[in-house]
Amino acid sequence: MGTADLRHSTPSAEGIDATGISALLDALEGDPDIRLHGLILMRHGAVVAEGWWAPYGPDRVQLLYSLSKSFTSTAAGFARAEGLLELDRPVIEYFPEYDAEITDERTRRMTVRNIASMASGHATETIDRALEAGRGDMVLGFLRTPLDAEPGTVFAYNQPCTYTLAAIVQRATGQSLVEYLRPRLLDPLGIGDVFWFEAPPGRNLGFSGLHATTDAVARLGQLYLQGGRWGDTQLLDPEWVAEASRVQVANPGNWGADWSQGYGLQFWMSRHGYRGDGAFGQFCIVLPEQGVVLAITSETEQMQRVLDLVWRHLLPGVDGHPDPDADAALAARLASAAFPAPEPSTEWAPVSHTFEVAAGAAGIREVRLTPAADGWELVLVDELGGFAVPLGIGGWLQSTPDGVPVAAAAGWTPEALHAELLFLETPHSLRVECGSDGTATVRWVTAPLHAEGVRAQRHP
Repeated sequence: MGTADLRHSTPSAEGIDATGISALLDALEGDPDIRLHGLILMRHGAVVAEGWWAPYGPDRVQLLYSLSKSFTSTAAGFARAEGLLELDRPVIEYFPEYDAEITDERTRRMTVRNIASMASGHATETIDRALEAGRGDMVLGFLRTPLDAEPGTVFAYNQPCTYTLAAIVQRATGQSLVEYLRPRLLDPLGIGDVFWFEAPPGRNLGFSGLHATTDAVARLGQLYLQGGRWGDTQLLDPEWVAEASRVQVANPGNWGADWSQGYGLQFWMSRHGYRGDGAFGQFCIVLPEQGVVLAITSETEQMQRVLDLVWRHLLPGVDGHPDPDADAALAARLASAAFPAPEPSTEWAPVSHTFEVAAGAAGIREVRLTPAADGWELVLVDELGGFAVPLGIGGWLQSTPDGVPVAAAAGWTPEALHAELLFLETPHSLRVECGSDGTATVRWVTAPLHAEGVRAQRHP
């Protein structure tokens, strides 16, 4: 469905100079470290630009990593409006089974607001310590992990904070986050299927693991831009929107200029507006002063660079000179956007071969190149056996080995075959090089933060 049910307009009609959007695309596409998958720009509630870089498409979900946190925050906002949680109530009161054990007074004073704003009183990430201290129960381990300061006084990006917030919502509502959000957020906003990792089974991860489409990200941003209102219905409490999108705690740090503007309730404050974001380039950027929402799904480790380019190229075009010719050129460009594939060559003819992996990722032990009905197939061998992927030559060929959506393309030089595998439901891609010396290298462009195996690169 994509954005078909949303109002569409042109940049000019909404007061945007489309040359600014084109300049942003030039900068993003021209940076070899930024690999775009999808982009939606909205102003005044209308979609003014959208595109997906084929083989990525509007109906394909993608792992959003920590952008999941903003959806968890939204679930907490609904639960608060229904009287199921209170921001300034101590966390320990939601877990009475741990009450006798948790005796540290600072921990007992830690509130829902503190964990929602990453201000639990811990000075650093606690996930490894929490898992160890709780023997797999992250909430218990989090509460057992000693604090470094009074809750509310220090910021630390800390996954168990969000996990605990999600656990409170799920305990208070008796539903998973997906079940709880379906009638309150997902259906009213027109968001289709979403998928969320669970750990343990039945409990959504909260801090990561949500798989959703680019337009789901844009719709969430638009809901917040509109103060929680969607159409004629006030869905989300405007007070929650205001709390979530203001500075709750200072977050000085060295992650970049847009990671030190303050933190809200699972939203980052930016030099312009505020945002939810996730590892490897997942963005939900909300610009209240401009009435703009920008959603991006991509693969990159240069997230500050993406924001720098948005501020440099897009913002000057807002309230710029309307240019209908530029509108048409931009629409045509986005309609034909494509992810670059390895270039084919006629200088070398592939032959069936088994390659020993000299340097490998994803647990790959061996690579085989074999003929297939219409071309060639690359078989990645790990401890579970062969993962066979048909190769496109000069373009992407899509398949679903073991149920994993993949697009693959290959090209070659006299010395080697170069193949790239795009795992279409994630921000990740794998590069395989098979050399004439009989060895292969396998490496991630960006390494997954959850399970690394190739069969894990799909929605749950």
